Amino acid sequence: MRPRALEEVRGQRAALRPGSPLRRLIEGHGGAVGPLSAILWGPPGTGKTTLAHLVATAAGRRFVELSAITAGVKDVRAVIESATRERDLYGRTTVLFLDEIHRFTKAQQDALLPAVENRVVVLVAATTENPSFSVIAPLLSRSVLVTLESLGDDEIGEVLDEALVAERGLGGTFTLEPEAREHLVRLSGGDARRALTALEGAAGVALSAAPGGVTATAEEPLVVTLAHTEQAMEHAAVRYDRAGDQHYDVASALIKSMRGSDVNAALHYLARMLEAGEDPRFIARRIVIAASEDVGMGDPTALQTAVAAMHAVAQIGMPEARIILAQAVVHNSLAPKSNAAYVGINEAIADVRSGRGGAVPAHLRGSSYAGAERLGHGKGYRYAHDGPDGVVAQQYLPDDLHGKADYYRPTGRGFEERLASRWAWLRDRLRADPR
Repeated sequence: MRPRALEEVRGQRAALRPGSPLRRLIEGHGGAVGPLSAILWGPPGTGKTTLAHLVATAAGRRFVELSAITAGVKDVRAVIESATRERDLYGRTTVLFLDEIHRFTKAQQDALLPAVENRVVVLVAATTENPSFSVIAPLLSRSVLVTLESLGDDEIGEVLDEALVAERGLGGTFTLEPEAREHLVRLSGGDARRALTALEGAAGVALSAAPGGVTATAEEPLVVTLAHTEQAMEHAAVRYDRAGDQHYDVASALIKSMRGSDVNAALHYLARMLEAGEDPRFIARRIVIAASEDVGMGDPTALQTAVAAMHAVAQIGMPEARIILAQAVVHNSLAPKSNAAYVGINEAIADVRSGRGGAVPAHLRGSSYAGAERLGHGKGYRYAHDGPDGVVAQQYLPDDLHGKADYYRPTGRGFEERLASRWAWLRDRLRADPR
């Protein structure tokens, strides 16, 4: 079911937009000295190999495929020598598709440079890791970097639908129950190859489960059910709708379980979201919010863990991202809880929206521009570092809130227990007679 033409490709609208470097490469356009090389970066099953094949078919180019897992410098040099002969004798351009280029060492990547720079080969390299870290800078600068995205649910559905009816697919001999289709789409994780493999496996299960003598034909197609897909994938269907109520219900349960310090429940809801194919980046963002809203200064390191997890998940992806998310969930769940910062900012915003908060005190206003001194701006300001403890008595709030607003009320839990006594001391010092 690999697409044989550009119009058969699903997804990658941005990378294949009219006039884009990749589209021009596929359509056979070149620069003044020939076509550019390209590095395709994206998750598995997004079409990297397919796009390389399409590049090769343009203008009758010759296609050679190597895998960085098994190939070495000797193999690269052999391809370059062959490409040189093809160019000199027949005027044919060779497209070298190098899969998993991030597995090549610096020396192996260096061996490609002269051929890429002199356009002896059109290099189309594929990687699932960030090329900025896995591809040497000279090679990266001589190539167009194309970022591919996981396919959306609708696009995966189109891939499955086409595979059911296409002659080079299942040829209309099977049909797919809506629940089974939904299950395949959800568990594919945006990976078209995984979706097709699962569909083929489910069709095999349906065929083996049919009564003796029953075959799958276009006239009497066999029905692939949810049970068949579950058996083929060894994966029970998780009742979870990413666009419906269950999406919000399970996400809410995760947040409330972390807030309630039940780490087992929190891990359960995390697992349900991951197994249902929820975007791990969405989960990571919710954990970051919880780390500040519910843990706050009770354990300031919870936010550090959550933010680090969010960035790590974006770089690594599934399935390893589950470990990173679990660590952040455990940290949030077990940490001492405080919503003092959350309550404080909400109360401060409520005052601002209700019109409270007058002019900024004159001694706090900017005094670095012409005319500020004449207006009295900055006059009487006391520099905090001049105080023996780095604190001086001074009014900071506007007049109508001075001595009245008390937004931050630290709890006595975790790290915030120490902050409570510190804030009480600071408040007394700030409100003391400045004389």
